[in-house]
Order: sequence, then C-alpha cells, then structure tokens
Amino acid sequence: MGVLPGPVEELLETCLVAELTVIDERGTLVTHPLIPLYDGRRILMTSSVLFSRKLEHIKRNPRVSVSISDPIAVDVATFRRATIQGQATVVDDDLHSGWERSALPLWRRKEPMIDFFLGKRVALPLFFERALIEIEPRRVWLWEGGRTDRDPQVFELEA
Repeated sequence: MGVLPGPVEELLETCLVAELTVIDERGTLVTHPLIPLYDGRRILMTSSVLFSRKLEHIKRNPRVSVSISDPIAVDVATFRRATIQGQATVVDDDLHSGWERSALPLWRRKEPMIDFFLGKRVALPLFFERALIEIEPRRVWLWEGGRTDRDPQVFELEA
C-alpha cells in the first residue's frame, strides 16, 4: 500500500484516463485528459513537449489536481470518484528517454499497447519526446459510489 487511501489507489491502478487540471497564466483552470500512473508515492503522467502549454503552466504554478470521474474509464467492482490535489514537478532533462525509466513500466502494465506505439517511434519521433509530470499528493476527496450529491471523505496527506 502506498501513500493514498486504498480505494483511491485502486482507481489509479485501473483507470485509463484521468483529468489533470492546471492553472494558466491568467489564473484560469485548464483540464487535460491523461493516463495516470501510480508508483505508490506519486502520480506520474507524461506529456509530449510538442505544443504543450500544460508543462509551462505547471512550471509557473505547480498546484494541480487529478480527478477520476468517468465510470467507463475505471474497471473496479464498486465505482467511486476521486480528486487528488498536489504539487507537480516537470522533469524534462532527458526528453528522449528520461520518462521511460519511471513511467514506462507502469504504463506498460496498465496499457500493453504502448509497446506497439514505441515500435512506431521512428514514424512519430516528436510524440515520444516526452516530459514526465510527477505529482506529490497533498489532499484527497473520495466519493464512494460516485455519489457527488453526498459529502466526500477527505484525506489530508503529509507533505
């Protein structure tokens, strides 16, 4: 078990899409659908560096949230929704393969088709120039049964 409550970890392990929300230069919330990967401590996401404003937004303001809200994207016995607030860091010192060390094994376990796309890397070279987004969770809201008409469980996590 990692740093997050068990039901939230289960969501992160099974969902194929989560919503990453960042804050732009005007203070507006901007949401991006991404594949969430969880290593027991952090939520990892990758982003192509090609035309990626989200990376610049995170560098300017590292406060982000990750929401899991789509019942079709989650394969669990009992559906639930979660929102995780945290501090993000963009790791972009090795765009060609740096993200592979920590994210690729988790990505491969969640979505084995990544190997097919990696095999096409020569045809899509800029797609695989990727930065890693590392999110340290700080606070979690959990809605059992996905019932957002009820108050969520709230978990404060240590920094």
